[in-house]
Amino acid sequence: MTKKSLRERIIDTSLQLFEAHGFHRVTVDMIVKECGASKGGFYHNFKSKDELLYIIHDQFISYVLEKGQAACEQWNTPTERLHNIIKSFVTMIDLYKNEVTIFYQESSYLPPEYFNNIEIKRDQYKNLMFQVIHDGIECGEFRKELPVPIISMAIFGMINWIYKWYQKNGRYTIDEIADIYSDIILHSILTKAASENPKFSKFFLNSYPEELRLGDNFFK
Repeated sequence: MTKKSLRERIIDTSLQLFEAHGFHRVTVDMIVKECGASKGGFYHNFKSKDELLYIIHDQFISYVLEKGQAACEQWNTPTERLHNIIKSFVTMIDLYKNEVTIFYQESSYLPPEYFNNIEIKRDQYKNLMFQVIHDGIECGEFRKELPVPIISMAIFGMINWIYKWYQKNGRYTIDEIADIYSDIILHSILTKAASENPKFSKFFLNSYPEELRLGDNFFK
């Protein structure tokens, strides 16, 4: 196993401390003590605690934006693009669950210059989603009676909330959850003709074992 760098250890430690105590209650002294570093080591990697919080936020926002842009470049149809955007968005929750949690808890504490940088990337991702949905409606793959902003924001809301209940050791893997979300969303917005297109059938679930379909003891 590759040994984590000091920068990575500081980020990991700060995530735990911010989630447990809140951003303002955690000091640089607490972070360096917990991860066995020095103040010099901290300030060699981060200008301030504010920059550290910004980097925590930026990691997962940059990830989904890059994946979304790659999906638009790699795939030809809006349905294929949306499927892959959904998959990468859901997967991000598994990769950056702690970062997402801190984002929703502490993002209001970001200074304006950092928050504005985050907002730029969030707007880019939102516009990317809007464009994919718009293109899907224009080419007849998505239902034209559904407004682009409402569809897009509904998708964001559904996926963003996963961080609240997802557990890495739960009964559903993150890939299974991504497939389920893609199935739900595509079945909701595809036109009848598009939903019957054999090219898109691979995006729909065929079946799941009964024990996975039943909701009994889901959170246990």
